[in-house]
Amino acid sequence: MSQEPIEQDDMMPEYDFSGKKGIRGKYYQDYRQGHMVEVEQVDGAISRQYFSLQEGAILLEPDVREYFPDSQAVNSALRSLIALIPSKPAVTRSIRPT
Repeated sequence: MSQEPIEQDDMMPEYDFSGKKGIRGKYYQDYRQGHMVEVEQVDGAISRQYFSLQEGAILLEPDVREYFPDSQAVNSALRSLIALIPSKPAVTRSIRPT
């Protein structure tokens, strides 16, 4: 599964990440719990929109995402694992005389 190479020159010059002052995952937990975005409109009004992960959405860690870049890859891998899981044995109840 190859990805297209990232163009280095499409980053605007004001976005300089070379200083490495950022903290990886700083907002990770907040994002998982949901977050609000406030946007100030031209007329001065503020619109607020709340975002959260959709029901059933799963957030992959970056190292896992390298191997499973899309839903199809994740589902395929999980189906392979499901095939390895032995089916649950039937529960039998023994009746003990009292």
